[in-house]
Amino acid sequence: MNLMKRLSSKNLFVFNLVLFGVIFGFSLAFLSFSCSTPGSKKTARAEETPVVIPREALAVAESLQTVMRSIAEKVQPSVVELKTISVRRQQAPRFNGIPWEFFFGNPENNGEEREFRSQGLGSGIIVRRDGDTYYVLTNQHVVGDASEISVALSDGKELSATLVGGDPRRDLAMVSFKSRDTYPLAVLGDSDEVKVGDWAIALGNPLGFMSSMTMGIVSAVGRTGGPANNINDFIQTDASINQGNSGGALVNIWGEVVGINTWIASNSSGGGSVGLGFAIPINNAKRSIDEFISSGTTRYGWLGVSLMDPPRDTLVALELEGKRGALVSQIFMGSPAEKGGIQPGDFITHIDGREMRGMNALTMAVGDLKAGERATFTLIRGGRTQELQVRIEERTEEIAAENNKLWPGVYAAPLSDNVRSALKLDAGARGVYVADVIARSPAAIVGLQRGDRITGINGETVTDLDSFYRVLREKTRTELWFEVIREDSAVETMRFKR
Repeated sequence: MNLMKRLSSKNLFVFNLVLFGVIFGFSLAFLSFSCSTPGSKKTARAEETPVVIPREALAVAESLQTVMRSIAEKVQPSVVELKTISVRRQQAPRFNGIPWEFFFGNPENNGEEREFRSQGLGSGIIVRRDGDTYYVLTNQHVVGDASEISVALSDGKELSATLVGGDPRRDLAMVSFKSRDTYPLAVLGDSDEVKVGDWAIALGNPLGFMSSMTMGIVSAVGRTGGPANNINDFIQTDASINQGNSGGALVNIWGEVVGINTWIASNSSGGGSVGLGFAIPINNAKRSIDEFISSGTTRYGWLGVSLMDPPRDTLVALELEGKRGALVSQIFMGSPAEKGGIQPGDFITHIDGREMRGMNALTMAVGDLKAGERATFTLIRGGRTQELQVRIEERTEEIAAENNKLWPGVYAAPLSDNVRSALKLDAGARGVYVADVIARSPAAIVGLQRGDRITGINGETVTDLDSFYRVLREKTRTELWFEVIREDSAVETMRFKR
C-alpha cells in the first residue's frame, strides 16, 4: 500500500479525529482553569473577612429586646380574651310552596319567630380583684348586647363571665368572673403624660390570635370623632391593631396601661390595620372602674347647653379669631347653665382655670364634674371676658332629649359671601341666616324655617351675628318672636311665651 492510500485510509482518519478531540479538550480545560482561578481567589478572600456586628449597637438592640420581653411577661397574663354570643329573635317567613312567596313574601303569613345567635370576639384587661371575683375592663361594643360572655385566660382556662356595667358614651364596659386561682392585675398608668413619639405596645387577641403583642409609637393625642358619637380624646398609634384587639391594652415601656384599644380607621372592607389605631386614654376610664363596681353605671355632670365648634365665618363675625373654646348655641331652659347665667352666644374658654380646646374637650370636662359640684366657667361675651359660677347637676338621657326646652332652638349663621351668593343678596343686606331649626324647640314652635333670614327679634333690629346674640340676651326674658325675610317676603312669626 503506497503512502497516499495509507493517509486516506479509514483507520488513520479515526485516529486523527480522536487526537484532535483530545487536544481540543485539554486546551478548553486549561483555558477554563486559567479564567476561573482569579475569581476563586477573590471569593476565598471574601470568606476570610467575617462581618462583625458592632458591640455597642448590639447592646442597644439587646436592651430593647429585653424590655419588650419583660413587658410581655408583665402584661400578657392580665390581658384576657372575651368571647360573646348575642341572641336576637326575628320572625322568619313561611314558604308554602308558592314560588312568588319565596321571593316577595306573604304579608298575611309572617311565620314563626326564630332565634338567631351570633358570635363575637374581643379583649379585656383585669383591673380589680375582690376575693374570688375578678373585674375586667373592656369596650361597650364588645359585650354590650351579649347574652353570653366567657373569659379565656392566659393559663388556657375559659370561665363564664357576667356583665357588671356599661357606658355607651365612652364605649367602656366591665365584666366579672370568679376564680380561686391568682391572676395579676394590670398596672394603670397616667395617660395625661403620654406624648407623641412615645413607644406604644398593643396587647390583645386580634382575629382570635390570643396574647398577641405589637409595637409602634404614639402618632397623636387628643383625637376626636370616634364611632357612635364616642366622646373620648383618643390616643392614636401605628401599633398594629385589628378586629379582636378592642378592649385590649395599650401600654408604655414601663408596662403600664395607658389606653384601651377601641377602634381602627381602615379603607379596606375587612377592616385591616393600616397603622391608624385609636385607644381610650386610661384616665378617662379610672373613675368608671369604681362606678361600674359600685353601681353598674357611670354618672355624668350636666351643664345644660348645646355646644359647637364654630366655623371660621362665625369666629370672624364674633371677633373670636385665634381663641380656643366652644360656642354655646343653645341652652336648656331651667338648666344649671341658665341658672348660672350662661346664655346663647357665650364662648367658653376655661373651666376652673383649665383651657378648653373645643367642644369635645368641654363636653368631657363637664361630664367629669360631679352633681352638686360648683365650677367656674370663663367665657367671652360681646368681646368681654367674664367668669360665672355654675352648680352642676346629674345628666340623664331623658333630660338631654328634651328638645322643647332648648333655647332658642335655631342655629344662626352670618351672611358670608357664600350665603349672600346662594340667597342672591346684595352687599348691603343685613341680618343672619337660619342654618337649621331644632324640632319642637321654641324657634320651631313660632314657625321659623331653615333658609329664613332673621332681621329682627322682639322688635329690635338684627344686623349681624353679634347683634343677634346681644338682642337675644337682652330682649327675650319673657317672650320670643322674630322678624324674618322668607323668599323675598317679610314675615313676622308668632310669639312664644317663656
